[in-house]
Amino acid sequence: MRGIYLDHAATTPLDPEVREAMRGVEEAFGNPSSIHRFGQEARRVLEGAREKVASLLGVRPREVVFTSGGSEADALALLGVALAKGRGHVVSTEVEHSAVLGALRLLERLGFAVTRLKPDRFGLVYPEQVAEALRPDTFLVSVMAANNEVGTLYPIREIAQVAHARGVLFHTDAVQAIGHVPLRADEVEADLVSLSAHKFHGPKGVGALLVRQGVDLVPLVPGTQEGGRRGGTPSPVLAWGMAVALEKALRLLPEEAPRLAALRDRLEAGLLAVPGVERNGHPTARLPHLTNVTVKGADGEALLLAMDLLGVAVSSGSACSAGSLEPSHVLLALGRPPREAKASLRFSLGRTTTLEEVDKAVAAFGEAVARARG
Repeated sequence: MRGIYLDHAATTPLDPEVREAMRGVEEAFGNPSSIHRFGQEARRVLEGAREKVASLLGVRPREVVFTSGGSEADALALLGVALAKGRGHVVSTEVEHSAVLGALRLLERLGFAVTRLKPDRFGLVYPEQVAEALRPDTFLVSVMAANNEVGTLYPIREIAQVAHARGVLFHTDAVQAIGHVPLRADEVEADLVSLSAHKFHGPKGVGALLVRQGVDLVPLVPGTQEGGRRGGTPSPVLAWGMAVALEKALRLLPEEAPRLAALRDRLEAGLLAVPGVERNGHPTARLPHLTNVTVKGADGEALLLAMDLLGVAVSSGSACSAGSLEPSHVLLALGRPPREAKASLRFSLGRTTTLEEVDKAVAAFGEAVARARG
């Protein structure tokens, strides 16, 4: 069996068209801040990328801040807004990506108050929970658009409306959602949106934070670049690759989403046919390309290794938590005991995934479970 890659939620392969598009602008090597012709050529590429991303996601070009990826975008959103505010209260959830959770812990060390909302057994949090958690000194609500481990989709537009009704800013980590479900910043009414190119077949090392005009933000890296919101010389080539990848992902979305959902359903049916296997996450409000299952009675590490030895690349949770011996914080929040949380696998399909690969992965899973239950 040739290797089967079913870990697209961790990262996606660079699209060949994106690679060629980046090669087409790689001679624009100048510093975009320089006033000579080399610098201005690089600036044209950078600003062209900014305009394309802005148009696709429903914001103004000056509201796009290029970053090194989703984690930096999350940190800039939470810490940048908090430092501008100086003090107060933030509302988020227990199931956010580690980048958000890490920023929340740092905010607490700096003296800010943080409330983390507990999800239901499907991983959902509701607008009513957010409304109940708001305080007079709350200045920011941060709730992800889609969960990176179980795929649950959140009612972010309704949550944004709850926050705005109380004069509170709303941030969403949309890293796992953009390119996989329809999402525009203007339609979900978010003040800050994080995204990362390598989640939709773009290059690694580039992402963006969409920042609504008028939002006060202290840069984590001081400098004049990116409108004074993120210092450091940006890469026009990476930014252009991100813009081209986003454009293609959104163009293909109407046909890819149902195709992947059908493959996911077939995969999931095969996985759940194995005795003692249960699905995690919401049954309907979820990403089209991702499923997460718990294998009761199995050794988690043995299960993951067996799948790899059988030629199928999957994950036990977030790639940003890889190497951790701790069970998934998301699955614990959903009510899974630690042993079951460790014996869980995430399968995430992508543009290159085929029906044949799905069927082979189901067969490999059955054998892996038998080995892991030993």
